[in-house]
Amino acid sequence: MTTYDEIFENNRKWIETHNATGPEFLARLAGDQRPDYLYIGCSDSRVTAEELMGVAPGEVFVHRNIANLVNNIDLNAMSVIEYAVQHLGVKHIVVCGHYGCGGVKAAMQAQDLGIMNPWLRNIRDVYRLHHQELDAIEDTTARYDRLVELNVQEQCVNVIKTAVVQQRYLQHGYPTVHGWVFDLKTGLLKDLKLSFEDILHGIQQIYNLGDKSMFDTKETPAQEIGSKAVAE
Repeated sequence: MTTYDEIFENNRKWIETHNATGPEFLARLAGDQRPDYLYIGCSDSRVTAEELMGVAPGEVFVHRNIANLVNNIDLNAMSVIEYAVQHLGVKHIVVCGHYGCGGVKAAMQAQDLGIMNPWLRNIRDVYRLHHQELDAIEDTTARYDRLVELNVQEQCVNVIKTAVVQQRYLQHGYPTVHGWVFDLKTGLLKDLKLSFEDILHGIQQIYNLGDKSMFDTKETPAQEIGSKAVAE
């Protein structure tokens, strides 16, 4: 394990290494950030965004919490999404879970976990939404792995529900939202290949927060009723 003092020595070595490759590194680092990616991941110490993505400092904006949740009343997560989309102009938003997630496993235990109860209830809600599929999986490990994937999927839906994502996409054609899972055993990232546009289109009738439809100009049932009333 790295000692406390070693961390600062490692920091000095990190500076020396980057200065050796080019003195402009720190100047670029001190400049404005313009990352193309917002990464929303788990706080697990084994899953670090920049390292598993192979990107340099300044290339990804990162938000992490237990079990990579996107809760609409979590001002931290909502502020990160607002800032990344509206002010940094990210092109991609990634929600990344990982197999063997302790938060997902804890959510499925029948025990009182204190202050963690309301947070983990979000994962239990994911189980409730997909319980028929999950209960049909006999192998416990496979069931947990599938819940990890479904949790990522539902958090992506929560991102797509936000006004700033919908409105920015309507105006500029980005950001798009992606769901990934990191496999600790193989080190590989798995793209769940969620269809951003299909999800967005599917939730529009209820969660549309843009000024108009993002896909067509067909009136909603409520608009059709209003139009008939005006005509009459």
